[in-house]
Order: sequence, then structure tokens, then C-alpha cells
Amino acid sequence: MLDYVRNIPTKLYFGKNQISHLNGSLEQFGKNVLLTYGGGSIKRIGLYDKIMSILHEGGFNVIELSGIEPNPKVESVEEGVKLCKENNIDVILAVGGGSTIDCSKAIAVGAFYDGDMWEMIVNQKGLAKKALPLVTILTLSATGSEYDGGGVISNLKTNEKIGRSFTYPSVSICDPTYTFSVNAYHTAAGSIDIMSHIFEEYFSRTTDCDLSDGICETILSSVIKNCPIAIKDPTNYSARANLMTNSSIACSGIPSYGMEYSGWPCHAMEHQLSAYYDITHGVGLAILTPKWMRYILKKDVSVASRIAKFARNVFSLDDEDEVSLANKGIDELEKFIKSIGIPTTLKEVGINEDKFFIMAKNASKGGRMLNSYVPLDVDDIVNIFKDCL
Repeated sequence: MLDYVRNIPTKLYFGKNQISHLNGSLEQFGKNVLLTYGGGSIKRIGLYDKIMSILHEGGFNVIELSGIEPNPKVESVEEGVKLCKENNIDVILAVGGGSTIDCSKAIAVGAFYDGDMWEMIVNQKGLAKKALPLVTILTLSATGSEYDGGGVISNLKTNEKIGRSFTYPSVSICDPTYTFSVNAYHTAAGSIDIMSHIFEEYFSRTTDCDLSDGICETILSSVIKNCPIAIKDPTNYSARANLMTNSSIACSGIPSYGMEYSGWPCHAMEHQLSAYYDITHGVGLAILTPKWMRYILKKDVSVASRIAKFARNVFSLDDEDEVSLANKGIDELEKFIKSIGIPTTLKEVGINEDKFFIMAKNASKGGRMLNSYVPLDVDDIVNIFKDCL
């Protein structure tokens, strides 16, 4: 077990009617609020009106930035930074899923940066030095952005999608009832995103972290149990609540206490798919993850014991031969993904092999994939993409 340090400076209000804490959460920072959100779902479910009522009653001055994209673009960051500077914004209120929150984190940092926003992100200029306070209201269980400091921003002009450490939310309000209206497809894609965060931590060369392993396995089991329930019964509070808690913890760093960093290879590859084809992040991960597991199992049989442990403790499978058990676990994962209605091949989402080499080259830039759980070079990544067709 390795040494570790963790500081999560986010106050999280979880449960029904926690929006009652919104006024106090914002007021401590000031009265000028930038309200950020996406495509308007918050208006359809009545959350927008509730928020605006609270803000107006509290005497807040509200500037709005709407239309933040599912894979947030640098242009939205630029617009948000402009609004912050022009209106002397004191605090950002991000209402939505991970995309809105990620974009808002970049805006919070960018408000104190005078240069080009994409240059700030690429070169990490000024990051983590100073940021506007950020309060979030979560409406989609997926990325865990409500409880971590990271964010991912895309630039479609350069076909780049880059994750950076920006800033932690000061306060996050997590009411599972705000996810009741999330459709089956996005509930499923979000659930895969949660699971992928766990896989990227669980598949580590450190194997003596009992607590971390237990947390990872419990979250995976919980998602597998509750995702189908939420799809079948969207207003099932218990299912939505468990998925929301899973989301917050999965990407918080807590499940990887004491574990060697894995390199997050599936996210590195999926970011290329999203950068070039703008597909849903969870869908890309669903397609890649089982194929990555099979590939590394063939390349390095030493990982069989780890995948077999996942098969045994999450799917309750058994087999005396660890390689066989590992393959059975991957089979069950694929069955689960299909059962919740998520594509399992790149062809299903309209992607062919035209850009495999350039995507593989970008994913391995700086040799990052050579230090992943099982080292992967450009040819390996191309082959994994081909396996996904």
C-alpha cells in the first residue's frame, strides 16, 4: 500500500430539498452570480424557476450562460470568462451534469487569466493558483465533477479534448430527485462513466489495499444493481440516490487510496473518440473498456488475477483457472452494457478506422500510455480501436 494525501474541500449537501442551502452557500461569496447551465432541461423540470426565485429573493444579481455543450467547448469557457470580467462576478453557480460543471471550473480559473483560454488549458498556465468560488447543483449522475477538482474541455478546431485540474466546487448540492427526468440512454451512459472511473483506479499494480478494493467493488456492484432499476422506474429514489452517491465518490480519489496510478488508459483513448467524433463520453467508454480488458489480458497474462478478482467479487463468478475466470468477467460486463441499451461497437456510433492512427498517436502523446496499467504503444492502441469495430 502506497502513501497518499487527499484533501476534498467541497461541502456536499445530499438528499431531498437540499436546495434550501443555496442562498447561504452563495451569499458567503457575494451577490454577483454567473448562472451556468446546458440545453434547458433545468427549465423543463422546474428547477430553473426554483433557483431564480431563491436568487431574486436573496437579492442576487444574476448573469446567465446557457447552452453549455455535452462535451464542453473552449468557446463556452471563453464566453463565461468574458461575462465574469464584464460583470464583476463573485461566484459561479453551475446547474447540470459534469459538462456544465467542468466548463464552469475552467471559467472560474480563466476569470483570473488574461491570455488565450485554450493556451491556458493546454499549457496549464495559472491553473490551481486562483479561481472564483463555484457552487454546483447536480442533475446527472456520471462524472463526479461535483466532488473533484478536474474538468475536461474540448476544442473541435484542433480535435483535442484535454482534462486538467482546475478547482474544486466550494459547495455541491446533490438532490437525487433532480435526476428523475434523465432518460434511459443518459442514465445508462452516466452509469458506465461511474464504472469506468472505478475501473481506471481498480486496475492498479498495487494489490494490497483492502479498503480501496472494497470501495471499488461495492460501487461497481451498486451501479450494476441500480442502473437497471432507474431505467425501468425513473423516479425510484433509492436507485437514483445510490447512483448519485456512486458518482460523487467514484472520481473523488477515495477509491484509489494507497494505489499506484494506472494512467487511466480508457479515458485517454475515449477522449480521442470524443475529440474527433463528439460522441457521448460514457458510450465511448462502454465500447472501449471490455475490449481494452481483453487486449491487456492477452498481452500480459499477469493481469488475469486482478480481472478474475473483479469477476469473483462483483459478478459472483468462479473458476479455478484465473484466465478463464477473467474472460467470464469481461463477458458479464459486456452483457450488462448491452442490457442497458448502450452501443458496444464503434460501427454502431458511425466510427470507422480512418482516424485510428492519429487518435492513437494523440492518446499516447508524451509516452503517457507507456506508464499505464499495462503499457501500450501506438500499435497497441490502434489494435484496441480495431477490436472495437
